[in-house]
Amino acid sequence: MGNVEGAGATGRALELARRLGGTGATRRVGAGLAAAGLVGLALFGLLPAPMALVACLAVAAMAAWATNLVPPHWPALAVFTLAATLIPGSAPVVFSGFQSSTYWLLFAGFVLGSAIRHVGLGARIAQPLARCLAGSYRRSAYGIAGACLLLGFVMPSGMGRIVLMLPIVMAVAEDLGYPQGSDGWIGLVAIAAFSCFLPAFAILPSNAPNMILAGLAETVYGHRIGYFRYLWMHFPVLGLLKTVVLVELSLRLFPVAAPVPAPASARRSADTPAGPWTLAQTALALLLALCLVLWMTDALHGIAAGWVGLAAALVCLFPPARLTPADCVAREVQHGTLLFVAGVMGLGALISASGLGATLVDGLAQATGLAAPPDAGDRQHPGPVGTLAILAMMSTAAAVLANLAGVPAILTPLAGETARLTGLELDLVLMTQVPGFSNVLLPYQAPPLIYAIQVAGLPFGRMTRLCLLLFAASLVFLLPLELLWWRLIGAV
Repeated sequence: MGNVEGAGATGRALELARRLGGTGATRRVGAGLAAAGLVGLALFGLLPAPMALVACLAVAAMAAWATNLVPPHWPALAVFTLAATLIPGSAPVVFSGFQSSTYWLLFAGFVLGSAIRHVGLGARIAQPLARCLAGSYRRSAYGIAGACLLLGFVMPSGMGRIVLMLPIVMAVAEDLGYPQGSDGWIGLVAIAAFSCFLPAFAILPSNAPNMILAGLAETVYGHRIGYFRYLWMHFPVLGLLKTVVLVELSLRLFPVAAPVPAPASARRSADTPAGPWTLAQTALALLLALCLVLWMTDALHGIAAGWVGLAAALVCLFPPARLTPADCVAREVQHGTLLFVAGVMGLGALISASGLGATLVDGLAQATGLAAPPDAGDRQHPGPVGTLAILAMMSTAAAVLANLAGVPAILTPLAGETARLTGLELDLVLMTQVPGFSNVLLPYQAPPLIYAIQVAGLPFGRMTRLCLLLFAASLVFLLPLELLWWRLIGAV
């Protein structure tokens, strides 16, 4: 009888496996694993066994993150598990991301975003915003873009900023006289979504790829990227000027025939005084202001941005303060995102420690002509600015092939060897990643944009067109200006 039951259970298991094997998602996952296996077999013939094993893990993880067939935290957990069990002595390296201040800055970003929503500070900010935006379409567009850009300084989470600002801007757009679904409404909401995300790549703790770059630089090389230096190098072009380009392109893609006067409801709200600030709102605003001051003066006091953010999160989570919900850590903190970031940093550290990064850079340098430092008698060498342009283009290609967060994961472990071969400073090589991961070709590369498109019901085709135009403008116009700016400030 037991054998019959066992045979029946086996048959049911086989039938379930057959049905699962017929699904499209399962076939794609299987194809991806098979491709990773074939790459692994090829690498085992070309590289030493430990290095080849790291390469297999990297190929499989990057493929999973790029295709999004499974949640991003799953490949990260797989990297932790396989590296710790199959590669002797690798556990301290692969888990090093959890020790990075960047990891804890991302954690703090979730807590601070929860506090802003919980005490109503976001709504408090929206009231004067709605009064200031009444007027022309252009004024409304620049006002929304400016508000979203400034929010990047105090709220270190791109998704959090979009979650906060999107419903506010949707309501404000209708109140200004643009019905939902009209070009004016779509334009203002699209500007809010893109402004909450893209220009903030020029502010160090404001988006995940920025923090992954800083975390990997600290984990792999012991090199800390300063908040103010990062801001000074990138914000004038990739922050301010990119915001202007975004607004002007949006105004042309979503035109409004004539300025729309402020409706009666907006005029009434402008004449109605806001209620008094609550104690919680005042306390949180002062705490965020203190964080901003400490972040911008990190060169003076030497405290990493992550520890400043973690201290602020500790204050917000203190129960008597009542600045966050009681279940904030359980419900508001995106633990899957934290695991993904830690996995990316751990994989990068593993690539560097295994020697795989140096091997890849040697081959890449030979292929691109960057194998030797610039020489006065070598007319074939592109020179420092030309070398930086090539590296920035490589980071742009990596962003297209993988995803934005994959750029620092792929290129940071190679940066040390790249700096040695090209004769450039390590910090400068690291900075060439920013023009790449701040340039979005298609919405799928940026989960916050996908979220905004879905929640607001924005037309996907028109958002894709805006992405393509921004990508082209960034590549042709903003990248040369970024390199010129570096030259003017003496960074090159």
